[in-house]
Amino acid sequence: MSYDELYIKSVIRSIPDWPEPGVIFRDVTPVFKDPKAMRMVCDAFIQRYMNTDITHIACIDARGFILGSVVAYQLNLPMVLIRKKGKLPGDTLSQEYNLEYGTAAIEMQTDALQPVAEANVLVFDDLIATGGTVMAALSLINKLGGKVHEVASLIDLPDLMGSQKIQDSNVAVFSLLAYEGL
Repeated sequence: MSYDELYIKSVIRSIPDWPEPGVIFRDVTPVFKDPKAMRMVCDAFIQRYMNTDITHIACIDARGFILGSVVAYQLNLPMVLIRKKGKLPGDTLSQEYNLEYGTAAIEMQTDALQPVAEANVLVFDDLIATGGTVMAALSLINKLGGKVHEVASLIDLPDLMGSQKIQDSNVAVFSLLAYEGL
């Protein structure tokens, strides 16, 4: 790969006890402010998904939008938004899920994966923790008739078992970085 894992990890901030005691929050926003790190991250994803049969990139609200939009642009693919409930206009499907700190819901527009018969979707998020958000996204894509190619993320927190849960549902996962521990 064309990225320096140690450099990217040095850019990501670890914030203890946020948003609640005992949690180490992995803040990826410094990556967006560092052109070298941002280029490494985006180039790694672009290289991985170049020359695949992916037809859509579905990005999860909100930091998934940033990385996913660059990859979609470079691969000349449509970007599909998966947003928090109530943020998308038009006809939508909604899926509730549990996350580390409570419950939430996400939505997709019902016409997001046109043409549905050919939809082979890459799901993009910044971080996989418990997997709740991604599993809800997979459910929405399946309900709309799409097939999921893979789930991509900048960070995986394997101790929280989210990536394992996704893989147990027969969907491949690719993350550039992993952080052990909570």
